[in-house]
Amino acid sequence: MDYKVDLKPASLIDPRTKLLLLFMISVFVLGGAGGEKMTVFYWILVFVPVLLLLSERKWKLFFISVLVYGCSYGAQMFLKGDLRPWESVLALSVYVIVKFLPAVFMARYTMATTKVSEFIAAGKKMHLPDTLLIPVSVIFRYFPTIGEEYSCIRDAMKMRGICLGGGKASQMVEYRMVPLIADCTVIGEELSAAALTRGLEVGIQRTCIWNVKLRFLDYLIMGFCIFTVVWCMIGGFFL
Repeated sequence: MDYKVDLKPASLIDPRTKLLLLFMISVFVLGGAGGEKMTVFYWILVFVPVLLLLSERKWKLFFISVLVYGCSYGAQMFLKGDLRPWESVLALSVYVIVKFLPAVFMARYTMATTKVSEFIAAGKKMHLPDTLLIPVSVIFRYFPTIGEEYSCIRDAMKMRGICLGGGKASQMVEYRMVPLIADCTVIGEELSAAALTRGLEVGIQRTCIWNVKLRFLDYLIMGFCIFTVVWCMIGGFFL
C-alpha cells in the first residue's frame, strides 16, 4: 500500500530562502558589493540573521549574536582616529570580524533550523546534483556532532581536574584537542556510512516526507533580494 505523510517545514522560511540569504550576505556584507549606494541594504542584511534567530526563538544564539554584535561594533566605533600600531592591528582584526559575523550567524541559523532530509528535499527541487547534495547533507550533521563530542570530552576532562581552575590548565589543549582530532575522522566515516544506510547514493531516486514549498515570507524575502540586486546594478542612476 502506497501512502505519503507530509510534514510541515521545521522553520518559518524554506531552506532555499536561507541559502539565498546566505549568498546575499556573503556578496553584499562580506564582499562589500555596490559600495556606499548599498548602505541601507547592507544594514538590513546585517541584522536579518539576528531577527531570524529571534523569530525562531533560538534564545541562546540570539543573545550571543546581540552580545557579539554589540561588542564588535562598539570596538569598531571606539578604534578611530590616530591609532598606535597595536591599536591599528586590533582595529583591522575587529573590521574583519564584523565583516564575517553576519555570514557566520546566518550559516549557524541555517544549520540550527534545517533538517537534513528537509534540505535534501529542497535541493532536489532546485535540481542540485547528488554529487553536491549528498556531501553538503553530511556536513549538516558533521559540525553539530563535533560540537556534541567536544562537550563530552570537556565534561570528562573536568571530572579529572583538567580545566582552568583545576591546576592542570597547561594540559587542556593536549587532553582535549587530541581526542577531538581523533574523533573527527571517526565521525566522518560514521556519518558517511549512515548516509549510505539511509539510501543517500548517487543516482538513486528517493522519497521524502517533508512538504517543502515556498510561502508568503519566502516570496517577500526573495523579492527583497531581487530588488537589492537590481538596485546594485542600476541604483546609481537615481542618486
